[in-house]
Amino acid sequence: MNFLAHIYLSGNNDELKIGNFIADGIVGNKYKHLPITVQKGIQLHRKIDSFTDTHPIVRKSKKRLHPRYRHYDGVIIDILYDHYLAKNWLVYSDIELNAYAQQFYTLLTDNHEILPEKIKKLLPYMIKGNWLYNYRTIEGIETVLIGMNKRTKNISKMNLAIEDLQLYYTDFEDDFTTFFEDLRNLSSEQTKIILNK
Repeated sequence: MNFLAHIYLSGNNDELKIGNFIADGIVGNKYKHLPITVQKGIQLHRKIDSFTDTHPIVRKSKKRLHPRYRHYDGVIIDILYDHYLAKNWLVYSDIELNAYAQQFYTLLTDNHEILPEKIKKLLPYMIKGNWLYNYRTIEGIETVLIGMNKRTKNISKMNLAIEDLQLYYTDFEDDFTTFFEDLRNLSSEQTKIILNK
């Protein structure tokens, strides 16, 4: 899953949200200096990723993309699934998406000193482009995919995935909706286990 899903799946715990968000910027176990609940957020992120990578519905989604994008199919699905979460946000949250996004940016800014360097560099662009809010539109997702393609020096061709999103729009949405219920249940269970350790 991509940024928005990881944050959402952390519930209302701010330190868990931070850990879940920064986990991709942490190598191995180089997080022991962080506050304990932030560490638990990193652990939750990794549980979510493992569950997602092996889930049959996610594999079905990836299969539609694999011939064109090969090993980038999973990255693309993470981004596309965040689109459906953002688009259908009020199904999952009582807080309007833009307000939720702004609260999260403030949380990161207030805790800037504990963020990994990779995240510190990313954050100004994320806030300026209001990524979390703009995931809800096709245009917003296209911007993300173009940016990701540039990061791979145009090797991934991820910028073309907007075509696949439009072609399989309902199929991907059905996949997301079914899978996300499983993921919410898994995250809820794992959060209880991790926080009670």
